[in-house]
Amino acid sequence: MHLDQLGWNPVFAHHFEPYHHSGHVVGRVALDHRHVYTLYSEYGELPAEITGKLHHQATGSQDFPVVGDWVVMQLRDEATRASIHAILPRMSQLSRKAAGDKTDEQVLAANIDTVFLICGLDGDFNSRRIERALVLIRASGANPVIILNKADLCDTPHPYILDVEAIAQGTPVIALSALYDPCLSALDPYLQVGKTIVLLGSSGVGKSTLANQLMGQDVQAVQAVRHRDDRGQHTTTHRELFCLPSGALLIDTPGIRELQLWASEAHVDETFAELEAWTGQCRFRDCRHLHEPGCAVQAAISSGELDEQRFLNYQKLQREQAYLKQRQDHLAQAQSKAKRKQLSKAMRRHPKR
Repeated sequence: MHLDQLGWNPVFAHHFEPYHHSGHVVGRVALDHRHVYTLYSEYGELPAEITGKLHHQATGSQDFPVVGDWVVMQLRDEATRASIHAILPRMSQLSRKAAGDKTDEQVLAANIDTVFLICGLDGDFNSRRIERALVLIRASGANPVIILNKADLCDTPHPYILDVEAIAQGTPVIALSALYDPCLSALDPYLQVGKTIVLLGSSGVGKSTLANQLMGQDVQAVQAVRHRDDRGQHTTTHRELFCLPSGALLIDTPGIRELQLWASEAHVDETFAELEAWTGQCRFRDCRHLHEPGCAVQAAISSGELDEQRFLNYQKLQREQAYLKQRQDHLAQAQSKAKRKQLSKAMRRHPKR
């Protein structure tokens, strides 16, 4: 495999320069199974594990390699396996807050150019979920494309397209059926040589079907949705990087049950940019947009100019982001305190002479 075909570019080459003359080479993470990795490289496909030093230096799951990462590695056993020594700085990364009470970042994919946000038109459609996902995609540094899949199962897809375009802030919206090849030509502009696309969506929306069609072969198993509630069943159980016949690279991911925010206030505001026009017109600068006199937001909702559910979701995501930031600040303070304490102990053990 040539590195250019895997998405290598001058930025990564610059970051690799310090390792260039030390016997190290680079590879890209294609598969991660509980910290046992498969790498694509100029030496072919290699199994790999991280070194003890890299493991020790990691402060959280975000410091371990993920699918899409470029890693610095050392070849072992006549170039039949490798040890991962470092991760090159990521140009982009799609993250969410990890499940549970801890304030941890879970990186879903790294060094991606485009996120195909896939929604089904067979019962999975949810505007509020699309808004939430768009916040995370904008925070990732990648470009979103919204795909309304299973258009063949919907008698009138056009109203759904209009609904999504109204909240998409210029993001491309494409309705198609992953089962039919002619529909997929709309995706050609994003499937360029060396570009990396990640599939994001709930279980059952057709991510694996789309991956198989783009590959031209069945690389992922597929399952039917449950007819009683149109809920999907997990087919893909891990993240994996595929090389497409077009020369692009595709990362398929398991169905997402929940997308907890890992984004800044600016990314929330960007996703709901048109609301600023209303909030800026309120009589009082500290208006909470409830029952205050002169509230332009409530007036716009009453007149039908503003979708109330979209505004309520905006407020919900604002609260969630503010709580996340508070937790992140507290965690940073605790970590800083622990480091100072550790340094103080080390200085007492080894006083200057």
